[in-house]
Amino acid sequence: GFKAGVKNYRLTYYTPDYETKDTDILAAFRVTPQPGVPAEETGAAVAAESSTGTWTTVWTDGLTSLDRYKGRCYHIEAVVGEKNQYIAYVAYPLDLFEEGSVTNMFTSIVGNVFGFKALRSSTSGGSANSPCLFQNFPRPPHGIQSERDKLNKYGRPLLGCTIKPKLGLSAKNYVERFMNVYAVGLILPRMTKRELPTFYALERPFLICAEAIYKAQAETVNQRHYLNATAGTCEEMIKRAVFARELGVPIVMHDYLTGGFTANTSLAHYCRDNGLLLHIHRAMHAVIDRQKNHGMHFRVLAKALRMSGGDHIHAGTVVGKLEGEREMTLGFVDLLRDDFIEKDRSRGIFFTQDWVSMPSVIPVASGGIMFGICPPNRNLGDDSVLQFGGGTLGHPWGNAPGAVANRVALEACVQARNEGRVVLVKVMLL
Repeated sequence: GFKAGVKNYRLTYYTPDYETKDTDILAAFRVTPQPGVPAEETGAAVAAESSTGTWTTVWTDGLTSLDRYKGRCYHIEAVVGEKNQYIAYVAYPLDLFEEGSVTNMFTSIVGNVFGFKALRSSTSGGSANSPCLFQNFPRPPHGIQSERDKLNKYGRPLLGCTIKPKLGLSAKNYVERFMNVYAVGLILPRMTKRELPTFYALERPFLICAEAIYKAQAETVNQRHYLNATAGTCEEMIKRAVFARELGVPIVMHDYLTGGFTANTSLAHYCRDNGLLLHIHRAMHAVIDRQKNHGMHFRVLAKALRMSGGDHIHAGTVVGKLEGEREMTLGFVDLLRDDFIEKDRSRGIFFTQDWVSMPSVIPVASGGIMFGICPPNRNLGDDSVLQFGGGTLGHPWGNAPGAVANRVALEACVQARNEGRVVLVKVMLL
């Protein structure tokens, strides 16, 4: 019968003999227990509080099948070189989650456990999602191959530019800067995440940019521009996307963390149905992922984006102004692009992931890069976007020469690759 009271989480949720199933959702948490709390209890607490458990026994446990729904901490290992830190591996049954909802998944897995008293700190370092889960997720609206077909650009990274300053330019000055960089080869000039505060203010630059796009495309072989659809409500966001589509602009942008997964998924559905590419910005990510011992690593956020929907995402740089270790960056870049990724702890990949042909996402290298450090960012491969903001508009000779320098640097890297030459050392010695 029912016995009231508090009992240790590990009695129910720590199951070291459990063998994971193909339908399980797996997660790895880096945990630091409070003094006196065993590692097994901490891992079990994470599994419990992120699935079906609570702090005390409840009589309604007898009205459901805990074995069907509960999370299980099935393995714990110490972090090498760190005192009192552990990796807790948790398996969640597929039935625990709503189909097609990243919001629901995150609400369960990371909703409460990061503030749990038994933990001094906790980091979600990795996840493995069952292929069964992907069948009902929105996915990227188009994917890398479809984008290359739309742009008719193959065999090299795409070039982009963020028009600077982020705020304050009039519509006329914005479009002049846009034409400077667009006409000489940067095919993805971008309206920034904070460009203009209201739709009334957006309408004029949208119209002028659309006119400039058609003028530039008539004069050059270059294509495309993307406009910001991020807004204060989902309704306004879709309204901006509709307006961009009516103008014939083929790419819209969204901030998926500040906007939220529900809004992002709604926009991804609209973009797929209406032939728009969806560029994703990641404002606020460092609030979540920068701390090593508490938060969520960007590789988890990147995988969530691939499920929620997006054709590009800012993924940091191998070099530049933003923090990002080379191997870790390349690790989650592969999670965005590849169909199948093997477990590789040296690159921060905790689990083997099979995406079962889910469309891929193009990583965008952006933040403090310019033509002189183009070669290191070529490590991201051909399926990437190199986006130069200050690296274009900060050129001492002007905006157009800045765009030319970036285009020439990329072409030099591509030529060196084709000829089997290494340009990294030569460029860095200049």
